[in-house]
Order: sequence, then C-alpha cells, then structure tokens
Amino acid sequence: MDAKIIAAPPPTKNQTGERDPDKHQTKKGKQWYYGMKAHIGVDAESGLVHTVVGTAANANDVTQAQALLHGDETDVFGDAGYQLQYETFILQ
Repeated sequence: MDAKIIAAPPPTKNQTGERDPDKHQTKKGKQWYYGMKAHIGVDAESGLVHTVVGTAANANDVTQAQALLHGDETDVFGDAGYQLQYETFILQ
C-alpha cells in the first residue's frame, strides 16, 4: 500500500476562480502541492491494483490503511507512515 499526490492547478486558476472543497494543499519535503491523493492497494504477488481510494492531498496516509486491505492478506507492505496502523491491525 502507498499513496501518490495528484497535483492540480492552484484553486484560483480554475474557470470559476473558486476553491474545490475536495482538494487541499500539502507539503512533501520542501515542496507544496495542491490537489488530491490516491491511496493504492496492490497485490504483492501479481502486482495488480485491487483498491484505489481518493482523498484530499492533506489526508494522512494511515487514515486509509483499513480501506486498502481486503482481509485475506498474509503480509502487508507499506512505508513508515503505515507502521503504527498495521501494528494495530495485528493486535485486533
């Protein structure tokens, strides 16, 4: 599981000049982004995507971890942002 920021034009650059309530800004490293985030669950053996969840860019990756699991996993791979949430799943 992992997440990818999908950048969009700044909110005042769209046709209506209004903010989209589904998009927000986030900082990755020293760079700011405005847009959305795709949280992606992939089968480790086949490499096939089984789940995609879209959120505002400022959503924390760990908030979508439960939605990215289908329940038949024997192993889960994710970056350090998912570590605490994964340990919670094991203890339940």
